[in-house]
Amino acid sequence: MKTFRMSSTGAHEWVDRNRVINFTWNDIPLQGVAGDTLASALLANGVETVGCSFKYGRPRGIVSAGVEEPNALVALEQEGYYVPNVKATEVELYEGLRARSATADPAGPKDVKALFKPLHRFMPVGFYYKTFQKPKRLWPHYEHFLRKMAGFAPSATEVDAETYDHNHIHADVAIVGGGSAGLAAALEIGLSGCAVVLVDERQRLGGNWFLDAEAQVEGEAAARWITDAIARLKKMPNVRLLTRTTAYALMDHNLIQALERVQDHVPIARRKEGVRQRLHKIRATRVILATGSHERLLAFDNNDLPGIFQASALQSYMQLQGVLPGRSVTVFTNNDSGYALVKDLLQRGQSVTAVIDCRAAISADLKSLLNTHRIALHLGSAVMSAKGCGRLESVELQAVSLDVHCSWINSGRISRIETDLLAIAGGWSPVVHLDCHTGAKPVWSDKACAFLPTTDGRDRSYAGALMGLVQTSDCVASGRNAARETLLAMGQNAAPAESVNTDHSINCAPFFRSPGWNGKQFVDLQNDVMSKDIALAIRENFRSIEHIKRYTALGFGTDQGKTGNVVGVAIASEVMGISMSLVGTTTYRPAYTPVTFGALAGEFVGDLFLPERHTPMHFWHLAHGAEWENVGQWKRPWYFPRLGEDLHEAVHRECLAVREGVAMMDASTLGKIDIQGPDAREFLNRILPNDWSTIKRGQCRYTVMLDENGMVIDDGVTACLGDQHFIMTTTTGGAASMFVNLEAWLKTEWPELRVYLTSVTDHWSTTALVGEHSRAVLKSLCPELHVENEAFPFMHWRESKILGVPVMIMRISFSGELAYEINAQANYGEAVWDAIYRAGQPYSITPYGTESLHVLRAEKGFPIIGQDTDGSVSPMDLGMNWILSKKKPHSHLGKRALARPYMNKPDRKHFVGLLTDDPKTVIPEGSQIIDAVDSKTSIGHVTSSYFSPILNRSIALAMLEGGRQRQDQQVFAAHHSGLRISAKVSDTVFYDKEGARQNV
Repeated sequence: MKTFRMSSTGAHEWVDRNRVINFTWNDIPLQGVAGDTLASALLANGVETVGCSFKYGRPRGIVSAGVEEPNALVALEQEGYYVPNVKATEVELYEGLRARSATADPAGPKDVKALFKPLHRFMPVGFYYKTFQKPKRLWPHYEHFLRKMAGFAPSATEVDAETYDHNHIHADVAIVGGGSAGLAAALEIGLSGCAVVLVDERQRLGGNWFLDAEAQVEGEAAARWITDAIARLKKMPNVRLLTRTTAYALMDHNLIQALERVQDHVPIARRKEGVRQRLHKIRATRVILATGSHERLLAFDNNDLPGIFQASALQSYMQLQGVLPGRSVTVFTNNDSGYALVKDLLQRGQSVTAVIDCRAAISADLKSLLNTHRIALHLGSAVMSAKGCGRLESVELQAVSLDVHCSWINSGRISRIETDLLAIAGGWSPVVHLDCHTGAKPVWSDKACAFLPTTDGRDRSYAGALMGLVQTSDCVASGRNAARETLLAMGQNAAPAESVNTDHSINCAPFFRSPGWNGKQFVDLQNDVMSKDIALAIRENFRSIEHIKRYTALGFGTDQGKTGNVVGVAIASEVMGISMSLVGTTTYRPAYTPVTFGALAGEFVGDLFLPERHTPMHFWHLAHGAEWENVGQWKRPWYFPRLGEDLHEAVHRECLAVREGVAMMDASTLGKIDIQGPDAREFLNRILPNDWSTIKRGQCRYTVMLDENGMVIDDGVTACLGDQHFIMTTTTGGAASMFVNLEAWLKTEWPELRVYLTSVTDHWSTTALVGEHSRAVLKSLCPELHVENEAFPFMHWRESKILGVPVMIMRISFSGELAYEINAQANYGEAVWDAIYRAGQPYSITPYGTESLHVLRAEKGFPIIGQDTDGSVSPMDLGMNWILSKKKPHSHLGKRALARPYMNKPDRKHFVGLLTDDPKTVIPEGSQIIDAVDSKTSIGHVTSSYFSPILNRSIALAMLEGGRQRQDQQVFAAHHSGLRISAKVSDTVFYDKEGARQNV
């Protein structure tokens, strides 16, 4: 196999040529050296093709050296360490690394996409929208085929053996970018004593210092200045340097999310300890963006052939890893930066075949350089086409010039240059992505020939190449100025701003693509988007760049438009005849580069993903054989089976125990919110629909919580503990959201109210004592408590003690029976529960679970919010008009919405009951309701359905269009299995319609 490792050693190489690293590529054993990336190691070993293109299956090679790489997506490792679709340019080589092409093995015999090459002319952008329309029944097969053809590496199927974590950092200043500007800013702020965190995506700081070997800072070589700056920063205790860390999102209030690749470069065998990746959440008072810029590619026919690189990428591979993946180098440029590669090549004893420059003239110094080394210069010319079978072999060029319409045209004869390596210097695009995450829109600069940030972001500053600066000394000065601006904004002393020469330029010509529309000019290599695709999108009236992006897939995927978006914008500008600034850019959104799911999850996996919450009585339930139901994070007893019982038999027994004797249930999971303050009543009157002006200590009141649209979002009972003190209960699932909702309204809409909220769900254990013998059991537990109906009526609460433990007893019922909810301090919960259980033994007290609770409440027509409602149900739909107070002096939340005519339309869905013609048939929950057995139109759906032991028949609750007008009408419950069940519309209360049993 050929080797392209250069023999001469550069002064600043990252590699250690004496340390050989063994790895495999598509199961072929290869060798690299310490300091290689997977990309540089592949290039050194002569691997030219690393994958196939997304749409057309064309062979693709590496084109860049950083995060902007569009082609070299690889899959790493196996058996628990598998990582799909990683960029080879970001993978640091380690011993035993196993890598495969993510898009196929191009040399393999099963490259199916290649078979479609004759059909490419029939596969323009958007062809799949137009082609796979009929017959509709075949669409699932089309979709399966398209997804399989277009996919990259498959997702992992094994459990990830790696570990990940999250870290929170608070700093005075966060600096993104560790190039010369970022280092200068960090030094300036570090010397002030402020806390600084600097993040950079590369393994070493310094940025692209190697692009200008002649650069100087303060009279010394830029490389030396950078080395000294890093050494000084490492000695500062207030400065934290994070390398291998990509800031992928900039959120509101200067929250930066950054992914650190902690052990991605470590051999698998040594990853047993510690984390693979860490997600940093950095909150900073001020942010300095020094994110640099990416070099652009240019569009011409077959510009995707392996062997075509960014000029800066070749400089990187030469300077850092000592790799030059070709023998005959040709440079194609539209600006001065392309000549830096020429200088580097000559300095390392490499020859340059030719320089092709689309501009009509260049500086005398550059001309002299080429003349001295007898390098052919083709001014006013452009590469029209690349030629080669599977990789670059030659290029065709032709004279180009600007016409009166500022469009590039070609003229003269076509000439050919034999070359196996083409370096493209197409100009530089500042990395504005993070700035745009906050909603900022970059602006086009004709001078820089790039989109620059508007620099008006709140609490942040900008520096370096991000601002279009091209000289290292100017980047350093701008970094210091950004730091001084930051210090002044934080009230610190700072030196005066330095002078920055903004006149320096790379003299970039606005040349983005070679003239002509017939060839395969690729703009977005990752998504196979060509120049003519953008033109076609515009012809089909997709004129917004955002619409063009979605129609063509320009800038989709992991690329995020890093190398191609500006070229795409330029083509849209050319076709529509408007300026680049009017076309604008697409919206850059997080993540700037891909983030692994493992890092997003962090340590919150397995048991920590959804931690189990146990009530104080959990182990009692466990000892008594409870089967469990997960309700949110809570483990709640589902039912308590006795020997040989199944779910239905146990629920039948438990329900009859409630109706005919006495039973007990663990209700500790209900949400509980403590509400105190002088304006507590006023707050309740504003937030809840019923009247809270007259409720007295010792009383309770049922209520529903509405949103601003008047829809029911939760319910519960609120008890008055004093004139300024209330306890509100919520559903188990709604505890957290209701607390947040109350806080939001209190803090944002009514901050003048003196009210204080505290979540006390975990503070209390709650035992529901239910059934006709519950009063007798309670009397035996609390002999001093007057439990008679007159002394302790329904919807009241009393204080007492059980086993000397203070308890708050609320006489409320979710079963329709005489019932009490006994609340004790949580630490005593199991003891109080056990005392109640022992006191109930003379009456054969029975513990029951959530399934029986659902049956019991359904028999009484009590809705469960979130099961019988879906966020579109009003109190009137539930038949709760009585809960809407007409005596309150002012409006409550949702009242205005409830007054809309739509809310009182007779054909709205109403809460109704259903009784099946066959009393033994239980309707499956979720069944759609139709008004004729052969109807295809749903008029409602079944929300709850059970077999009632006390009624010895099935019952169901439903939301039905015009339900109150359909009483006693026949309807049908339609199940997806084809089952049709006949039923009669009824009242929602199936048992004890007068409510006598709870008031006894």
